[in-house]
Amino acid sequence: PPGQAKKWAIGRRLPSDVVYYPLPDDLRRRMGPPPAGHEFVRVAGDILLIAVGTSMVIDAIDDLSR
Repeated sequence: PPGQAKKWAIGRRLPSDVVYYPLPDDLRRRMGPPPAGHEFVRVAGDILLIAVGTSMVIDAIDDLSR
């Protein structure tokens, strides 16, 4: 939903109300495997690398629609 995409920040946990989705298969293949203990997720038009278990945002690609 609009406005949700920027509720996250690198170095902080994803808020519990942020809905995230797995990456589509083709994009996941192009991204390559995430580091151990991490996963790539999509939040609106952004791709985030988050730590599994804590949901800490480690890195991000902002607004893929640009």
